[in-house]
Amino acid sequence: MALTGTFDRILDDKLRLALPKPLRDGFSEVDATEFCLAPGNEGCLSLYSTTGFDQLATRLAGIPTGKVDVRNFLRLFYSQAERVLLDKQFRIRVPDRLVKLAGLTHDVVLIGVHDHVEIWDKGRWDSFLTQNQSQFDALTSQALDFQFPGE
Repeated sequence: MALTGTFDRILDDKLRLALPKPLRDGFSEVDATEFCLAPGNEGCLSLYSTTGFDQLATRLAGIPTGKVDVRNFLRLFYSQAERVLLDKQFRIRVPDRLVKLAGLTHDVVLIGVHDHVEIWDKGRWDSFLTQNQSQFDALTSQALDFQFPGE
C-alpha cells in the first residue's frame, strides 16, 4: 500500500520524532523497528523502510558512475544516510547533522510519498505548499504524460 497523508508532529529536545500509526502501518515490513533516514529533495529528509532503502540502493547501483555529478550525488546521499531505530513509543531519533541539513525546528510535518515518508520543517513545508499548490494541475499533466523507457 502506498504511504499517504500529512501529519503535524513535534521534534522534541532530544531530537525524537513520533511516527504516526498510519505511516508505520504503510511500510512493507510488519512491526519494523529499523528504518533508514536520508537526505531528500527541496530541503526535506526521506525515511525509508530497510527494504525500501535497499531497493533504492539497487536502483542507484545501476547508474553509471562515469560522470562527476553522479559520483558527487552518491557521495552526498550515502554519507548522510543513516539507519535509525524505532523506540517503544514509536519514535525515531533524528541525527544532529540531518536536523541541520533539513533545517528542522520544533514543528515538523511528515508526509507519505508512495514508498517513503518525507520529514519537513513546518515553515518550509508551508512555503512549499504556497509556492506549488496552484501548479497541481500542470504538475499532474506533466507527471502523467511521462513516458517510461521502453514504452
